[in-house]
Amino acid sequence: MPYRASPFFNTTSTFFAPAVADRVDQAKAAGQDLVNKAEVKAQDAADAVKAAAKPSPTGADLYSRFALAGALGCAITHGALTPVDVVKTRIQLEPEVYNKGMIGGFRQVIASEGAGALLTGLGPTVVGYSLQGAFKFGGYEFWKKKAIDVLGVEGARNNRQAIYLGASAIAEFFADIVLCPLEATRIRLVSQPTFATGLVPGFLRIVREEGVGALYAGFGPILFKQVPYTMAKFAVFEVASEQILKSWGKTKASLTQGQSTTVNLSAGLIAGMAAAVISQPADTLLSKINKTKGLPGQSTTSRLIQMAGQLGVGGLFTGMGARLVMIGTLTAGQFLIYGDIKKALNATGGVEISK
Repeated sequence: MPYRASPFFNTTSTFFAPAVADRVDQAKAAGQDLVNKAEVKAQDAADAVKAAAKPSPTGADLYSRFALAGALGCAITHGALTPVDVVKTRIQLEPEVYNKGMIGGFRQVIASEGAGALLTGLGPTVVGYSLQGAFKFGGYEFWKKKAIDVLGVEGARNNRQAIYLGASAIAEFFADIVLCPLEATRIRLVSQPTFATGLVPGFLRIVREEGVGALYAGFGPILFKQVPYTMAKFAVFEVASEQILKSWGKTKASLTQGQSTTVNLSAGLIAGMAAAVISQPADTLLSKINKTKGLPGQSTTSRLIQMAGQLGVGGLFTGMGARLVMIGTLTAGQFLIYGDIKKALNATGGVEISK
């Protein structure tokens, strides 16, 4: 009988071809997997080298970057919304004249004084709110970190709402010390267009005619307005951001640039609306008290009580629609700009305590 090789022992037989081909494919896949892993490791190493070459700032360097980002965010947004603020202030100060709503107010100002009147107070607005933004945002990050140092990260996380409120309140108090004189000058320029030609002349005229104390006549109402506003602004922003991230199943560190922008804008808009409602009565009183001089011997507190009584609840919320538009837009823009500038400045050393 002629010899026939068994296909089970003949390695050249096509019987084994599929198995060999599978092994080859597996080997190729394994090799490609190793190549991919090596590329990832190489990229991680390159990122590590970049991070080592550009370390995150700490201490005063870090907080100065937070302050700069806050200053730019507030200066840009408040400056851009100067026309809205002019109309809003006119509605608050002269509701019997400017009684046609936001759009009608724009038309009235332009018709009676020209389009340039919409930029009245731009100088004190930009200077004042850049200083306030530096103290507000930089101070918020600073005092939040101080609270975390005292309580520890876990303790701070469990009490994060109190930290958001406390840190923002302290930061705003110091921010208002630098803002108040410039806000007094701005309101005087807006309410009395012929009072002075700009920031410096207006500032000096108030000091010359009424004394330095006149620049702080509105300090009580500005605290009454800005501290609750800022507390709501930061606390609501943090909570809104946390809820948006939770609904997406993501962390801040995992967001793309587009997703980060969406979070900042959405949470900022929600925070701005809430803060606008809370601070509206004090904003109206601030505009009123800075419009004219008080009577001889009359205290700021008595003036505020008198004005509040004259205005009533409805009067205190005059211009609410315009202010919702302004503050909602402004706050959303501030958090967007602040977040982007922080990244550009490599100011990434803040401690996150959101859950």
